[in-house]
Amino acid sequence: MTDRLPAADLRNLVAALRTERAEMLDFTSSLSDEEWVAPSAAAGWRIADVVARIGATARNCYTPPGLDTLRATSLEQLNEGPVNRRRGSSRAQVMAEYTRATRRATTLLDLIGRTPATRLRIPLAELGRYPLGLLIGGALVFDHHTHLRHDMAPALGRPTPATDADRMRAVLTWMLAVLSNQVGQAPVAGLDARVALTLTGPGGGTWWIDEAGVLTPSNGPVAAHVTAPALTFPDWGTQRSSWRDHDVTVTGDTELATHLLNTVNVI
Repeated sequence: MTDRLPAADLRNLVAALRTERAEMLDFTSSLSDEEWVAPSAAAGWRIADVVARIGATARNCYTPPGLDTLRATSLEQLNEGPVNRRRGSSRAQVMAEYTRATRRATTLLDLIGRTPATRLRIPLAELGRYPLGLLIGGALVFDHHTHLRHDMAPALGRPTPATDADRMRAVLTWMLAVLSNQVGQAPVAGLDARVALTLTGPGGGTWWIDEAGVLTPSNGPVAAHVTAPALTFPDWGTQRSSWRDHDVTVTGDTELATHLLNTVNVI
């Protein structure tokens, strides 16, 4: 579970969120009106809907409707509701909410990181509980980074925005926390023997995965070792594409590692 991993670097999450917010504002300001309403790579969502969803998520961090998160049982329903309610909103209305909400959420994250409240564990639908600072910062950085690079830019035929080690570290911190809870709640058969996951390049590192979730490597053997570029993990780790279509290598118990890789779906 998430408490088996080191505490999130809140300063890095705040800095990463500020940078990703600026990246999104630059990207959306360059869109034509036709691109704004074009389909994204997220099924059923236009580019406008993706931006609206991120803005609504940020707004939920500091307004009463955010309490719905505490009672939600389905993240999909939690995401679809705000998008559906904003489909009739103008571009100006969506961008005004996004700009205001993400600015306030970033300020809130910075403040929370200076208090013990950052350690409060908050439920997120079926994804389990997370420390408050990680929940706000990790989820928002992940949403910005992944939607922009894998759902928006490619769908419009635009170049993929660059990233860096600090932003990738923030994205991976959230993804591995979610993966840890998912594995802990629905253990993969055979994971009493650990699998090592090494993500190379910017923000990368090595983690172990066992039947209780993700943990920091220590002493002892692993049954298999999975290696892949960190930059590709947000794509295949969310099942936007198959891990088999990327430079993912497996050594050791390939059957166990393949079974684990087939279940990875960070949402």
